[in-house]
Amino acid sequence: MQLIHTIAELRTALSQYRHPAVVPTMGNLHAGHLALVRQAKPLGDVTVSTIFVNRLQFAPHEDFDTYPRTLEADCAQLEAAGCDIVFAPSEQELYPQPQTFKVHPPTELADILEGHFRPGFFIGVCTVVMKLLACTQARTALFGKKDYQQLMVIRNMVKQFALPIDVVGGETQRNEAGLALSSRNGYLSPAQREEALLLSATLRKIVAALRAGEADVARLEAEGMQALRSAGWVPDYVAVRRQADLQAAHSGDAMVVLAAARLGSTRLIDNIEV
Repeated sequence: MQLIHTIAELRTALSQYRHPAVVPTMGNLHAGHLALVRQAKPLGDVTVSTIFVNRLQFAPHEDFDTYPRTLEADCAQLEAAGCDIVFAPSEQELYPQPQTFKVHPPTELADILEGHFRPGFFIGVCTVVMKLLACTQARTALFGKKDYQQLMVIRNMVKQFALPIDVVGGETQRNEAGLALSSRNGYLSPAQREEALLLSATLRKIVAALRAGEADVARLEAEGMQALRSAGWVPDYVAVRRQADLQAAHSGDAMVVLAAARLGSTRLIDNIEV
């Protein structure tokens, strides 16, 4: 496996390949990232993982400075998973001058849910993903469904810019108890890891009600919010949305139930498709 830090060296390394399959990450990897790498292996002639903590998607009060950087451990895991190339640029390499050209996704998709509570987040995501896809010459790119809205935003960005890239979603990976794997789970204490199971349990309860024919979506959302508040969480949203575009869901739509909430100082997100 090659560890590459510059765009020029990356392009040289990729010059012999025609179909890179790329897994963009911010590092501090877990089994969910590695599952994406293994999923990528048969989808291209070279498997590339990018590791870059992107300042543009962090608000000033968020955890950019403290976000774990674990490059050596990440590379060991990626090599074991069969990754061929790791592209880990410095901030100066990827943003050699202020990034004044940015990708602004449409408000109806990017300013709801995560985008409402993290203003500008998807501008930062789209801008860095566009740049990483260009650097890696991706023909297939894989993103986890745990970040469901992010997957939708990127999929639509690639489509509207007519990029020759197939965007593939990977299923959310969970631990044995059902907690969605996330790099930020490392912030949780052992007791909080147990408490964190309430998030997926709340989603599963709503999913079960929808599958049983419950039509009062607003009531289900309100009950989900109250369940989290009653347990000491600070929820941002519990929402039932249409899978196709994350707009309001109606009977007969393929749906997804999404939630974001803070447990102590750690903000967790999760979702389950219906």
